[in-house]
Amino acid sequence: MTPHIQTDDLRLLVSVLPPGLQEALDAFPADQLLEVVLDLGRLPQARLTERAVDLGSHRISHEDLNQVVSAVGEFGADNRAGIEGTLHRISAIRNRRGRIVGLTLRVGRAVLGTIDLIRDRVESGASVLLLGRPGIGKTTKLREVARVLADDFQRRVVVIDTSNEIAGDGDIPHPAIGSARRMQVPHPAGQHAVMIEAVENHMPEVIIIDEIGTEAEALAARTIAERGVQLIGTAHGNTLRNLVDNPTLADLVGGVQTVTLGDEEARLRGSQKTISERKRPPTFDAVVEIVDRDRVIVHADTARAVDRLLAGVDPGGLIRGAGEPTGPAPDARAAAPLPPPLPSMSARRGPARIYPYALSRDSVEKVLRELHLEARTVRRPEQADMVLALRARAHDPRLQRLLALGDLPVHTLKKNTSAQIRRLLQRLFNVVPGHPEAEVDAAAREAETAARQVLDAGQAIELAPRDSSLRKMQHRIAARYHLVAESEGREPYRHLVIHPR
Repeated sequence: MTPHIQTDDLRLLVSVLPPGLQEALDAFPADQLLEVVLDLGRLPQARLTERAVDLGSHRISHEDLNQVVSAVGEFGADNRAGIEGTLHRISAIRNRRGRIVGLTLRVGRAVLGTIDLIRDRVESGASVLLLGRPGIGKTTKLREVARVLADDFQRRVVVIDTSNEIAGDGDIPHPAIGSARRMQVPHPAGQHAVMIEAVENHMPEVIIIDEIGTEAEALAARTIAERGVQLIGTAHGNTLRNLVDNPTLADLVGGVQTVTLGDEEARLRGSQKTISERKRPPTFDAVVEIVDRDRVIVHADTARAVDRLLAGVDPGGLIRGAGEPTGPAPDARAAAPLPPPLPSMSARRGPARIYPYALSRDSVEKVLRELHLEARTVRRPEQADMVLALRARAHDPRLQRLLALGDLPVHTLKKNTSAQIRRLLQRLFNVVPGHPEAEVDAAAREAETAARQVLDAGQAIELAPRDSSLRKMQHRIAARYHLVAESEGREPYRHLVIHPR
């Protein structure tokens, strides 16, 4: 559907301007005019979609500003006023004494078809948070969401209209929000209280709120969502990363906390012991990053996207937009090379050849015998399939020269002890004590194959149910591919799901 623009009577906005400016604006097409800027002592300016143009040679005086102020409604605490029955907005700039020295007259428009790219998320009943730079169309989308949910789906919709920007100035809401009800906010600082009042007094199924920007408003949004009310809102920030990094608004997407992992858990995840994790379920089920007026990135599962961000993985998301292929959002970082497969013993042709560097060859050989691994040590790196080395010696110039002779994977351990060598070799060869070799081999092959398919297709893959020890092994395989793996379900059907990065 092509967006269809409905512009409020532009003459009502132009009529509040001094006569000379009214005549100058007649030269510009109405569909290109965004706003008129009047600053004391400067030339008036018309801002169009792609350029700004000075209007005449008369500099703005106090009399010009006073004429406009006297023709519009009363300015609120947020220094905004409007023209009753329209979506036009007038914003004031004041000096230190409170006197108005600048005005921005913004053209109000209702646009149909602006939510086509996210309509499925909105209609599903999910709570959706819109992000994007100022002026990109977040409020316009909120306006149409209100109309669609109220008129097309007959849901009880309440709009929290702090600055009268969604439903226009005056006591009667603008037709652009359809049959949705509108609650005005006496003072911007009281927005959170009106949000709660709407839920307690008017039984809404949907609440629409613009510009969530304070901790109190974030808490009110969580309260609303926890009561089963669909919440459609906007927040300060351009991307999901902005919210995760914002201590005031991070709660909207689940919040962030620092946790300390045990040694085994840190090894399993392939991470440091101190990491950041999501604190609780997100307030909003989905997050939409508005790239421009015709293109968005949809994170349909906020929790999963945030978890990926905190794990140092690109959050992904689905690109939607005119002229754009629909598909996963590209990773902004360079893609990591695929790790070489490490099949279990039965998949190898001949024994694996290991070159120990700064390690006791006797200790490695002893562990190989104890684990009954089809592997042996070699004395020269050019004969090896892999290198085992002490972590503290991994960057030795000699080792680096040896590695330059061939593309060998290097696996490190902290101490030269049999226990650490055993744990490392068990991980590398997918040894799971207490399980038949064929079962371990099948689980390892399944994880290896799924990890490569996830990277190729960009879609999550569920593995077969396994017990906890086999799932740990599959976790390690997914981590080698820099993928996020999560256990889902209950025993005995608990299984691993590998997600794209």
